[in-house]
Amino acid sequence: MNSARERVREEVMYRIAYTSSGRDIVRMGPEAFFRLCNMLERDGGLKPTRFSSVEEQVAKALYILSHKTKNRVVKFWFRRSGETVSRHFHNVLKAIIELEDKFFLQPDGSSVPAEIDGNNKFYPYFKDCVGAIDGTHIRAKVRMVDAPRYRGRKDFPTQNVLAACTFDLKFTYVLVGWEGTASDSRIIKDALSREDCLKIPQGKYYLVDAGFMLTSGLITPYRGVRYHLKEYSGRNPPQNYKELFNLRHSSLRNAIERAFGVLKKRFVILSSAAEPNYGIKPQKFIIVACCILHNYLMTVEPGEELIRQVDNELAGEDHSYEDSAPRGDRSEAARGELIRDAIAQQMWTDYANNAEN
Repeated sequence: MNSARERVREEVMYRIAYTSSGRDIVRMGPEAFFRLCNMLERDGGLKPTRFSSVEEQVAKALYILSHKTKNRVVKFWFRRSGETVSRHFHNVLKAIIELEDKFFLQPDGSSVPAEIDGNNKFYPYFKDCVGAIDGTHIRAKVRMVDAPRYRGRKDFPTQNVLAACTFDLKFTYVLVGWEGTASDSRIIKDALSREDCLKIPQGKYYLVDAGFMLTSGLITPYRGVRYHLKEYSGRNPPQNYKELFNLRHSSLRNAIERAFGVLKKRFVILSSAAEPNYGIKPQKFIIVACCILHNYLMTVEPGEELIRQVDNELAGEDHSYEDSAPRGDRSEAARGELIRDAIAQQMWTDYANNAEN
């Protein structure tokens, strides 16, 4: 019996290591998989057990994250007990999170992002921009008594996860655990004040949507003005400096929506509308671990087809909601307005001059 189980496990691991179907199991190719295993063992402290290799433990964890698979399914695939599957899953999560400092690198503002520097629609106007920030809702499993605090825009309880990313779609900061009813502006205030805080380099800023407060470090679009990309076309171009600013702001800020889209396509455990198998505390670790794995894959195996799918889906979605303007420090808002107006007016001047030539 044991030898039969071992043969099944060996067959699964052979598929991962040597066949194209392995990608369906772990959502990455063999080279990326084995590099990840080596990194988790070397830097994350993951160890083989008496009966399970590091590679098998990582494969089981990736299968759960990529397919939202229950333990009983993994038990069948790998011929292990439910207790073993659960223990290995949590060991791998801990090892992945040990890599947080390696993969979540907040920008220091010393250089202009390549995506801005190489595009005359964005440079020099957004030369001081270091990334984009937004929140995303991920379904949560909570006690019935806590459910109202977590039930925000959705009909079910969620966590509102705040994240910052660079324009190459890599996350630089992730804050988990906030209830679905919490506003983005409330969460960003926490992110900026906590010990493990979001850092905005002096004189730099992030692009955010209208749900955030306008400050010198968080630049929002103009409210009450066309914003989303599909509102513009060659036959319907921007008519003034505010519309042009909003169009280009949306083009850049869209990076965070694209990053969330790719993340959730890779790791279905985060996108399923079904109630999660894990409570809030383990789900926090799951979300952070998936973001770290996302950054790893964006480096070694970006998945251009996956990104194209996300881009096509975003092009057809309607994100056009505006809450009431969040309240913030008036002097900070005034500084933000000065920065935004200076960018928008210079951009419009150049745009109008080029149109005349």
